[in-house]
Amino acid sequence: MGMMAGQGKKRTPRNFYQAALTEAEKLLLSEAEEMEGLDEEIALLRLRLRQALQEHPENTELLLKGVAMLVKAVATKYRLSPAAKQNLTEAITQVLKEVGGALYPEGFE
Repeated sequence: MGMMAGQGKKRTPRNFYQAALTEAEKLLLSEAEEMEGLDEEIALLRLRLRQALQEHPENTELLLKGVAMLVKAVATKYRLSPAAKQNLTEAITQVLKEVGGALYPEGFE
């Protein structure tokens, strides 16, 4: 019996997704695969959260989504317990409310 189409070569996740990438993205993917840890991602999330607060202080939904992403990344890095994640979320949210309230008082009542 002959081999059915597609059975000869097992596809890995890497070569499965490569078809959707541009040549530039394929090069960046190789670079990204060599990185360890989440430090750069956490730093970038912090910068984007700060930028969102400066540019859209009235958009509490956007800010809270940013906080949630940041907390998840930090929790993953440090393997925080659910209680510690909640405490971190509350602390960051409080800071955002205080800073946001100063920048956009009517949006943070």
